[in-house]
Amino acid sequence: MKRFLAALAGLALLAGLPAAASAADADSITVTAPTVRLMPPSAMATAAFMVLHNGSDKDIKLIKAASPVAKVAELHTHINEGGVMKMRPVPAIDIKAKGETQLKPGGLHVMLINLNHPLKEGEKVAITLGFEDGSSKEIEAPVAKMMPMPMPMNHMAPAK
Repeated sequence: MKRFLAALAGLALLAGLPAAASAADADSITVTAPTVRLMPPSAMATAAFMVLHNGSDKDIKLIKAASPVAKVAELHTHINEGGVMKMRPVPAIDIKAKGETQLKPGGLHVMLINLNHPLKEGEKVAITLGFEDGSSKEIEAPVAKMMPMPMPMNHMAPAK
């Protein structure tokens, strides 16, 4: 019986069909609250934010993104380097099993770089999210005004 099941799984793979026991990572991810930050028309880059929900029993890695509105899309985070907040690319964004990962201002996000045209408020931006297993999910994120990020405050100033 084990040989029969192994042969059946092998035939499914040869035929290009997914094996019943393995679902694509993209199928386990639900995306909520996708938004692309509205920037001034002269801006050449913007960021996309969303919440990634993992309904599976295994950790999943988002490893890339793409969008037809930008020449480049990168996964980024913000880091504090010597008291200065800086954006840096990351190789992957982890989404824990049965958990969620927030892509938000000041944290993880998708950078859309070298925009092909100025984005307008309300415009829908297609973004393709690529996962470690090779699967992908296409989402649409509306362009919206967002509150500016607050500037970090130094609460350690000497008292007078």
